[in-house]
Amino acid sequence: MTQALELLQAEAGRSGWTPLIPFHAPGTGDIDIYLKDESLHPTGSLKHRLARSLFTHGLCNGDIGPRTTIVEASSGSTAVSEAYFAQILGLDFVAVIPAVTSREKIALIERHGGQVLVVEDPADVVRTAQSVTVQRDGHFMDQFTFASQATNWREGNIASELFTQLLREKHPVPEWIVVGAGTGGTSTSIARYARFSGFGTGIAVVDPEGSAFYEGWRRNDSSYVTSTPSRIEGIGRTRVERSFFPNLIDEVLPIPDAASIATMRWASRIIGRRVGASTGTNIWGTLQLAQRLSSSRRAGSIVSLICDTGERYSSTYFNDTWLAEQNIDITPFERALEVFTSTGVLEAA
Repeated sequence: MTQALELLQAEAGRSGWTPLIPFHAPGTGDIDIYLKDESLHPTGSLKHRLARSLFTHGLCNGDIGPRTTIVEASSGSTAVSEAYFAQILGLDFVAVIPAVTSREKIALIERHGGQVLVVEDPADVVRTAQSVTVQRDGHFMDQFTFASQATNWREGNIASELFTQLLREKHPVPEWIVVGAGTGGTSTSIARYARFSGFGTGIAVVDPEGSAFYEGWRRNDSSYVTSTPSRIEGIGRTRVERSFFPNLIDEVLPIPDAASIATMRWASRIIGRRVGASTGTNIWGTLQLAQRLSSSRRAGSIVSLICDTGERYSSTYFNDTWLAEQNIDITPFERALEVFTSTGVLEAA
């Protein structure tokens, strides 16, 4: 175990902090927007941090040994990152993923030595992963249960990084931090750190169509479930996961899938490289909050995340044929973003 933990710590030292970059979007006025670029992790996404924490958690709990097969239920990015860490530790890895996962993500899992098991019904992913774990006498990582437990929210995390990076900025304490929820672990750890440090920053979660987090938060019902899975990979769940704590969240914003995808493409042009659809979800919510601050004649800053690179979605969100097959029309939201660019007014399409 000691050697394995040393390997994880060495990897953390190599990876370093991710940059916090200004997002100079026309129409944002006196609101400074920053994006913490999690796509620059070695495995290309925000889930790199979670995967390292889950392996550390499993090792210290005695759940992972030198020959343990690691199993995870994932829509792709967590599985990519866990396959990478399993390869570092010399462990077999099985990813149970929904059939809607992009082929680019599947290729990345396999590139890191992982085995992929595709499940047609997204609701069956966790149950299938549990069965595979029993069959292989392995360890089920279960990111949805353990994300908030495995993450050290007091220090050395994404929240401590971004607040440190803001220290010399014009508005060092942001009005809002905007994140999506898949497990709920990121929003929970950031909210806990902000409270622990005495910051008055609001925590906003953006939630895609079909996901349970918005209604669960609005109704204060941690058992709330839906029947339609999210089409935005990496965020959204059909149930409120155990790592999501509604009482830590100041606001949850429901975001249409078409808005997420239109904003993903719009933001990619501004940034100069492709970002994923969950980043589009983040930025649409960020623009809503920026407009709210501007309309109340307040200045300040808002921080959100670039969750992963858009190169993983060339066959889906950046593919007009795929959008047509999914009956997703992004045109009204593209128009809304054009209006926002020139007027600073973001109207729901």
